[in-house]
Amino acid sequence: MAARHGNEGGGLPSAVVDCALYEDGKRIPGQANLGRIMERIDPEAGRFAWIGLYEPSEEQLQEVAQAFGLHPLAVEDAVHAHQRPKLERYGDMLFLVLKTIVYVDHETVTATSEIVDTGEIMVFAGPGYAITVRHGSAPSLDGVRQRLQDDPLQLGCGPAGVLHAVADMVVDRYVEVADAFAGDVDTLESEVFSPDRPVDAGRIYQLKRELLEFKRAVMPLASALQRLSEGTIPQIPKEVAAYFRDVADHHQRVSEQILSFDELITGMLSASIAQLGVQQNADMRRISAWAALIAVPTMIVGVYGMNFEHMPELGSPYGYPAVWIFMVTVCTVVYRALRRNKWL
Repeated sequence: MAARHGNEGGGLPSAVVDCALYEDGKRIPGQANLGRIMERIDPEAGRFAWIGLYEPSEEQLQEVAQAFGLHPLAVEDAVHAHQRPKLERYGDMLFLVLKTIVYVDHETVTATSEIVDTGEIMVFAGPGYAITVRHGSAPSLDGVRQRLQDDPLQLGCGPAGVLHAVADMVVDRYVEVADAFAGDVDTLESEVFSPDRPVDAGRIYQLKRELLEFKRAVMPLASALQRLSEGTIPQIPKEVAAYFRDVADHHQRVSEQILSFDELITGMLSASIAQLGVQQNADMRRISAWAALIAVPTMIVGVYGMNFEHMPELGSPYGYPAVWIFMVTVCTVVYRALRRNKWL
């Protein structure tokens, strides 16, 4: 086999969450020593190891890498994380990087809400081994491992079956997060077009930023799933490639949802800005209308306040009420005209 026996007799690194040896789709109990595991691995007999690690240090991962002969470039990516979703082949080894998404519960979307949180899962799959490395908020793979152990047929596909099960779990989480994200989009959309109150554009922009993070995690995975589902990779049996086609279909559905969310949020942002402009125009019309109402009495009072000696109506006993009647009449006419034109 291709693995090296550089750690014979040694225990497993402390970053290991679970480790097991499988044969014919069944777990072989009592295997907790890396040296013993290496001795018993036999790809031709359908016996392989699945080692799960969580945020291993470089030294811890190097211990496993030396035992299984992992490619140093892939190991470097697995240590430092922050990789784009991708699939790479190094000889007889496949290296798959998956971005995980977790939906963060919140009551309402604010300008600072965290809606999604990302993590990473790397999978090394080669002759006789499957090694999974998790970083950040990546969910536990205990459930995936248990489901595979309950399905000896798929687990009997070896490391390729593990690769599919992990990818399937990650994409299923994408579907769940997309459905939850749709609720936020619908809620904010109804608020944007509600006549009750305007929506802060900062809330919409934050939703768009979180969608961008979701998009960066999901979209690049399409090419990797396409390659895995084509059946042209020697490490992926034809029957497993068929399963990957189902995963690719689910991924395509999520990708289409994300694109529709992007269009909706962009439309909401434009609508919100347009509503703000309309509101400002309405406010300016009201201000202008009240200024027009105030202008008439202000002009009359200003003229008569100049205290010229010879002015009409100054000596008349009806001059004062006449001016008042005139101002009220003019203001009433102007007010009705403004109301008729919906300026007030």
